[in-house]
Amino acid sequence: MEADVTICVTLTWSPGPRQIHEESLRLPSGCTAQQALRASEFHRLGGAPPPSWVLGIWGRKVSGSRVLRDGDRLELYRPLRVDPKVARRARFEAQGARLAGLFARRRAGAKAGY
Repeated sequence: MEADVTICVTLTWSPGPRQIHEESLRLPSGCTAQQALRASEFHRLGGAPPPSWVLGIWGRKVSGSRVLRDGDRLELYRPLRVDPKVARRARFEAQGARLAGLFARRRAGAKAGY
């Protein structure tokens, strides 16, 4: 009877900027992350992910041997092209100090920092 039990898992990946693919999978209980990847559309479209991509469940890195549970969100992460801190610093420099930051729009007559 255990073999008849299935779980629902969502697989999400982003092939490029502003592109998100999401797929719902019904898998047998005890399925691993790697097996779920092989059963997905991602595998049928392009085979295995590049070695630089990482698997995760709900934002935390996992190995391919991790056993999935019902309701898990399996995610494929591609490597970042730019460090987020560097990108933020560049945006801030381009906007200028007066137009960026938490206290950019102060009320007239308000104390500094409020």
